[in-house]
Amino acid sequence: RSGKLTPSQVAKNVIAVLEDCDKSTPPLRAIVQWDPEQIMLMAEASTARYRNKCTLSYLDGIPVCLKEEFKVVPYHHRVGTLFLGTEPETEDATVAKKLREAGAIIIGVSNMHELGTGTTGCNPNRYHKIPRNPYKPNHFTGGSSSGSAAAVAAGLCPVAIGTDGGGSVRIPASFCGVVGLKGSTFGRISSHGSFPLSYSTVSVGPICTSVADAAIVYSILAEPDPLYPYGLRQPKATLSDMCAPDLKGLKLGVDWTFFKACDAEVLSICEKAVEYLQSLGASVVEVSLPEMEEVQVAHVICILSEMRDILQPDFNKHFQEMNLETRATLALASQFTALDYITANRQRTRSMRFLREIFTTVNCILTPAVASTAPRIHESDLLTGSSNISFTVQSIRFMQLGNLTGIPGLVVPVGYSTAGLPISLQVMAKWWDEAVLLRIGLKLEQFRYQTKKPSIYYDILA
Repeated sequence: RSGKLTPSQVAKNVIAVLEDCDKSTPPLRAIVQWDPEQIMLMAEASTARYRNKCTLSYLDGIPVCLKEEFKVVPYHHRVGTLFLGTEPETEDATVAKKLREAGAIIIGVSNMHELGTGTTGCNPNRYHKIPRNPYKPNHFTGGSSSGSAAAVAAGLCPVAIGTDGGGSVRIPASFCGVVGLKGSTFGRISSHGSFPLSYSTVSVGPICTSVADAAIVYSILAEPDPLYPYGLRQPKATLSDMCAPDLKGLKLGVDWTFFKACDAEVLSICEKAVEYLQSLGASVVEVSLPEMEEVQVAHVICILSEMRDILQPDFNKHFQEMNLETRATLALASQFTALDYITANRQRTRSMRFLREIFTTVNCILTPAVASTAPRIHESDLLTGSSNISFTVQSIRFMQLGNLTGIPGLVVPVGYSTAGLPISLQVMAKWWDEAVLLRIGLKLEQFRYQTKKPSIYYDILA
C-alpha cells in the first residue's frame, strides 16, 4: 500500500528465484510447473489496482501456489503422475478461481507425492523428482502436499494450497516448519476441480508462514460452493475471539497415553508447548480417545478403498508408468472388501459419536503433529522411490482421527530437534469451530522463542 514495493517487482523476484532454485544442487523441486508470462500478467494487473487504490482483498498481489492435485489454467493436471493431465487445463478448480478473484498471483503448481499415496513426498518420476526440505536438503519434505510446504518454507510464496486425506497438509507443514490448516472441517473449503482421490477423507487447506496468514486464506476460501455438494449446508465461517488477549476459559483435551506415542525429542518440546498454553489461562483436561487403533485401521480402509475405486482404470492401463510404491499401495488397497469398507464406516460413526461427547467437555484436543522429524533421503530413493510402511504408520498416527471424522486440525511449529529439524504441535477442534484453532494457534506461535532460517531460503521482497 505504501508503494515502496509493487506486485510486479515481487513477481520478477519470484521468477528469478524459480529459475535459480531448480538450477541449485540439489534442485529444490517445490514448484513443478510455472509460466513467467502468466505470473507477470497477474502481477501487473495487481500493481495497477494498488496504484488506483482498488485492491480486491488482503491477498491482492500475494504470491501463492497450488498443489498439482488442483486444476489450474494453463497447467497440466498431472496429480504427481506421468500419465494424467496430458493436455493443459482450460478450467480452474474452485480454490484457484477464488484466489484469482482475490487478486493473488498464482506462481505455479507445486510438487506432490504421486497420486497422494504417501507421506514422504518422494516422487522420483521425470516430471517431478524429489522436493527437498529447506531446513535440511538431504531430508524429505513430507507428503503428499510436499512442494506446497517446501515452497512456503523456502520463501517462494507465503501461501500454498494443499489437500489432506491422511495428514497431507499437516505432515509436510510440520516437517518444513510452517503452519498447516487441515482444510478445516470436511466440506468447509470446496474440493471442486481437485482430483477426487478420496471423497470422504480429503479436505482442502492452506500451508502458510503464519497463523494470521492461514486465517486470512481460510476466511477467503471457506464458504459453500454450488459445485461441491458436501459443503453446502455449513454454518458461516467466523474468526470470532481469534485475537483474544489470553486463553482464559478454554479447556484443552489431552489423552496423555496417545500424546506420548512419539519420539523423545518431539515429546519434550510438545509437552512444554502445552504448559505454555496453560500459562495463558487455558486448563488442560485429561480425556480418553477411545478405539484409536480401530480408528487408524478404519481410516486406511476408507482412504485406500476410495483411491483404488477412482484409480481402477489407471491401475490397469498405466501400471507400468506408476512409481513402485504407488503400485504396491494400490495393490494392497485391492485386498479390501465391501464388508471391510462398511465396517470402517460404522467405526467412523462410532468415533464421531465419541468425539461429540468429548467436545462437550473440552474446546479442543492437543497432540504432537508428527511422531518424528523429517526422515533422511537415501541415494536409492532418488532412483526407485521409497516405501517404508512403518514410517507411514508413524507419520499419520496423530492425523487419522481428523481425516476419518472430518474435524479440523491446525499444526504450528513449536521448536527444533538437536539436528535442526522442525517439530510442531497439533490442535484439533469440533466440526465448524476453526476459529478456536486459530485463536490457540496465534498464542502457540509465541511459544517458539526463535525461528531458525532454513538453509534454503529466498527473500522475494529483497
